[in-house]
Parts: sequence; structure tokens; C-alpha cells
Amino acid sequence: MRSSSALYFTTGCNFKQESQPHFLDACFLCQRPLTHNSDIFMYRGNTPFCSQECRQEQIERDELSEKRWKVSSKRSSKQIKSSESSPDVSKTNKVVRTGTVVVA
Repeated sequence: MRSSSALYFTTGCNFKQESQPHFLDACFLCQRPLTHNSDIFMYRGNTPFCSQECRQEQIERDELSEKRWKVSSKRSSKQIKSSESSPDVSKTNKVVRTGTVVVA
């Protein structure tokens, strides 16, 4: 006879629940614990925040990083375009033109 009515199943992997906390346990920004009886403010699907202020702070950080990324990608694409359109001068001062040559 069994002394316990609970059944336990194992899957072969050693999953430890305490090593991976649930994503709704703490605010993403300030790490404040989220209680079960309080509002949780979500952002981008699965990112929890304890307040509107924390969520707004993260939104502003994301917008700033996106603007910086767009500016840096524009600079790099302008540098690539300018290097393709202008002739390259090597150390021996020879002009080398880059582009496509069609020979018939």
C-alpha cells in the first residue's frame, strides 16, 4: 500500500524550479517583487513591471536604443555608398574604380 496519494513523474531532465523563477515574480526594471494582489503592467508581450513609471522608463530606454541603432546603421550605409561611388586610392597613388564592368 502507498502512504501517499500523490503521483510523481520524472522526465529525465533535472529541472530545478528554484533556479529559474517565473517571469512574473519581479519587475523587469527595478526587480521589486510582484505581489499576487497588485497590478502588473506588461510591455512587449511578456515583460512585467510593478508600475506605470517603470514600464515608461523601459519604453523610453528602448526608444533611445532604437534611435541610436537607426543613426548608426544610416552612418554605416552612407559610408558604404560613398566608398562604392568614389575611387579608391591605394598606397602607390593609383586610382582603382569599383563597380560593375560589362564586356560584350
